[in-house]
Amino acid sequence: MNEARVRILGPVVDEETRCIHYRTPLDVIAIRFACCGEFYPCHLCHAETADHPAAQWPVDSRDERAVVCGLCWHRLTIAEYLDADVCPACAAPFNPGCKLHTHFYFQA
Repeated sequence: MNEARVRILGPVVDEETRCIHYRTPLDVIAIRFACCGEFYPCHLCHAETADHPAAQWPVDSRDERAVVCGLCWHRLTIAEYLDADVCPACAAPFNPGCKLHTHFYFQA
């Protein structure tokens, strides 16, 4: 069952949260930024369109539902996302390359 969609900001190119920077079949998540509470497909979208610098989620915020799957719109906690390779609700695979960018969004 699809969950309620959230507003995704930035240069989004399709209904599954892909953007101009990351648009492979596996690029189907958006992240709510700690600094503004808004969802963006990636750190580059935030940098190009927000009027402020990005801030990382602190380690003690792992229970925040800050990641959304662009296929089923399930909102994952940060902890769930960091441990997942697929969406726990619809099994859509996530881009394994995203793990290389977690430092832009989440403190280690």
